[in-house]
Amino acid sequence: MNRSNQSRNRDGAPGEGWKTLAAVVSGWWHRLAWRFRAALKPGDPERGDVPGWVMITLMSALLVAGLLLVVQPALERLFESAIEQVQP
Repeated sequence: MNRSNQSRNRDGAPGEGWKTLAAVVSGWWHRLAWRFRAALKPGDPERGDVPGWVMITLMSALLVAGLLLVVQPALERLFESAIEQVQP
């Protein structure tokens, strides 16, 4: 028996292998479509935007560090003058 006859039944008609293949492919497509829909529409609207919050936090930290570099000498002078004014 050669390969082309393996997928045929006793009567010479094509076998049921294509139905199994169609069912498997259909299952794959169904799971892919379900995951795609789930990714597009998150279930919890209160979940938030984590990358956005991370970016805001990092930008705030960089802004504070930049301002500290600019105003550090003035803050040091202010602190030293305040300490000098304290009576022992």
